[in-house]
Amino acid sequence: MKIAIFGFGTVGSGVYDVINMNSALIEKRAGKPIEIKYVLDLRDFPGNPVEKVLVHDVDIILNDPEVKIIAEVMGGMKPAYEYTKRALLAGKSVCTSNKELVAAHGAELIEIAKQNKCDYYFEASVGGGIPIIRSLCDALVGDDIVEIKGIVNGTTNYILSRMGEDGLAFDTALKEAQDNGFAERNPAADIEGIDAQRKTAILASLAAGYQVDCDDIPTEGICAVTAADIACAKEFGAKIKLLASIRREDEKVSAMVAPFLVFESCQLYHVNGVFNGILVTGNATGEVMFYGKGAGKLPTAGAVVGDIIEAAKYYGLPSDIIWSPEKAKMADKGSMTGRYYVRINGGSAVKAKEVFGACVENAVKYEENIAFITEKISEADFEAKIKDLDVLSRIRVYD
Repeated sequence: MKIAIFGFGTVGSGVYDVINMNSALIEKRAGKPIEIKYVLDLRDFPGNPVEKVLVHDVDIILNDPEVKIIAEVMGGMKPAYEYTKRALLAGKSVCTSNKELVAAHGAELIEIAKQNKCDYYFEASVGGGIPIIRSLCDALVGDDIVEIKGIVNGTTNYILSRMGEDGLAFDTALKEAQDNGFAERNPAADIEGIDAQRKTAILASLAAGYQVDCDDIPTEGICAVTAADIACAKEFGAKIKLLASIRREDEKVSAMVAPFLVFESCQLYHVNGVFNGILVTGNATGEVMFYGKGAGKLPTAGAVVGDIIEAAKYYGLPSDIIWSPEKAKMADKGSMTGRYYVRINGGSAVKAKEVFGACVENAVKYEENIAFITEKISEADFEAKIKDLDVLSRIRVYD
């Protein structure tokens, strides 16, 4: 089975290395040898063995009938969307780690693949090497998935872990993440929650069976989380984590990405550093957890190669992933309920007690501020109640 790799960056070079490193094992598991016939990239790589298969023209690959599978690891929308669509229309299965493309066009690309008797695989788009996509589509297919909550971005988890465990300032923890290769030079997609938002859209779409767009998902990053919040969370026996939160109820989907206070009784409390942890709740199986490295060259490449093996084994037998392009029914954001951590200027304490009642009596003091945790309340009611308070910070609480 001859394949091609689109892109020879971090993940692309990882796919190339894993296939060459584990060729005998891959052949055994795929039932046939897997040979890299082409690698597509605009750059040259003098002295690298990849030169033997390197091409700069995508049409060489798309017009070659020998190539049956393509690993699209370019990232971004352009030209990945065009190249993927053309490959599927030509009957070539595509395996990808491109979360942006999958979130926006997954349903469409799956349908094109089915019509052309090939497949579109995207295990590596969420959770790196964690087998969350295949589990939702296969192992848990008998369950009605009612909730997914998890840490799906290792960069933000690393930053928050270093702030919480070692007292680092946000900027210092971010620089350390960049120096260690855990964060990009431009970290906006991670720290503003955009990366997690795309992954949340994919998971929500698979759980619902209908399209959940990124625009449907309210998203907050971690830039507003301060040392004061970390300290107050500790006093409450909690850590702050950036979570993807998805819930299905009454045929409606609620989804968001935001920082949450997570208590020790929850497994996600113990997921630190660059690791990811995803809790999935089904109406039959109950709660199951997926844990592992959510990013990185080899974990992500390993997931792509796993998809390549699946594509080789079942070539010509399109998968039955249920993901309709029809929009999912989304719950109104204001109707979402939960508890909130609130940090206010101490001068607002009396007013806060009038508004929120006895919960303010258990407040934690931090310098001139106080922090308390509300009772369960709808988002709309919460926003109305804090209107006249001097709120310095508010973070949702994981229950």
